[in-house]
Amino acid sequence: MALTPAFALDHERFGEAGSFRQEATMKTLLAPWERWCASSSFLRFIDINLRGIGQVMFQDNPLSGTLFLIGIAWASYAAGAPEIVIGGVVAVLVATLVAQWLHVDHTSLGAGLYGYNAVLVGLALMTFLGPGPLRWVYVLLGGAVSVVAMLGTAQAAKPWGASALTWPFVIVTWFLLLAAHAFSGLASVLAPAGIKPVEAAIANPLPAADFLQGVLQSISQVFLKGNGVTALFFLAGLAVNSVPAAVFALGGAILAVVTAHVLGAESDLVTGGLLGFSPVLTAIALGTVFAQPGLRIALYTALGVVFTVVAQAAMNLALTPLAIPALTAPFVLVTWMFALPREYLEPRRHSPPLRHARS
Repeated sequence: MALTPAFALDHERFGEAGSFRQEATMKTLLAPWERWCASSSFLRFIDINLRGIGQVMFQDNPLSGTLFLIGIAWASYAAGAPEIVIGGVVAVLVATLVAQWLHVDHTSLGAGLYGYNAVLVGLALMTFLGPGPLRWVYVLLGGAVSVVAMLGTAQAAKPWGASALTWPFVIVTWFLLLAAHAFSGLASVLAPAGIKPVEAAIANPLPAADFLQGVLQSISQVFLKGNGVTALFFLAGLAVNSVPAAVFALGGAILAVVTAHVLGAESDLVTGGLLGFSPVLTAIALGTVFAQPGLRIALYTALGVVFTVVAQAAMNLALTPLAIPALTAPFVLVTWMFALPREYLEPRRHSPPLRHARS
């Protein structure tokens, strides 16, 4: 069988004596396809995504991925829910594009190792969320963040020689599904005990004055203070030492308020800055502390800020039964996730393969 370069599993080496003929046959079968892919970037893109689907069950083979996809499509259509397979495909396509944008290792990318978590995220979200346009926004976000989570998990696990496996799928999907109960724009089919999903009635329109209040209090709530004037002092304090830090803090606050409101978060939480203070810290950390500010970093930071809003909402709900606040835990967790693979933000740098990711 074809071994994934630098990621071959121990169990893939079992029964090697009986596998060489199969490997040779498969190479012969796929030879024309490989030649076509070598001459067409579009076909190579398709190949990467099919391998990503195959890697869900550890198969670095586009034919395996095709058969898996057919099986998913059959089950989805048989259940009268074709949108499920579409969601999985959309997520894996987004993940591949994000992985290419981050300049991940070509060998790992070609083996589909940045797609298998994404396809699972897409399938899960389309399975457990009710119809609505924001469900597709969630799929796009989940597919993109799954790549960052894969890189971050792999980096964190490297010293122990451990495998990322499907942990990125699990953590990203947990946050997204749990946070859905805090957003009226998303309807979850799951009904957790003790958690009442937010209703659209309390996610009111956001007038300009309330929007400004939400932005400023997102900044002031970093120090647990809900005061607009205090926020201005905080911005000034940032600016005297680092203008980029002040810019990213303000930009993070604005994006956090917009994200929370668009998703349908409770208006009092939005205007009170209670969904924005962790994203503000994420924006400063990712945008100015762990990297040099720039357009590429700004886009990466924006993705981290949006996901921090989701993480904040999710942890607020998760900790409700314990009667303790999430505090800045969402900032810490998301910043770890996004900062660990920061080497991939270098536009012309190619890092060694993630040797532990599927080993």
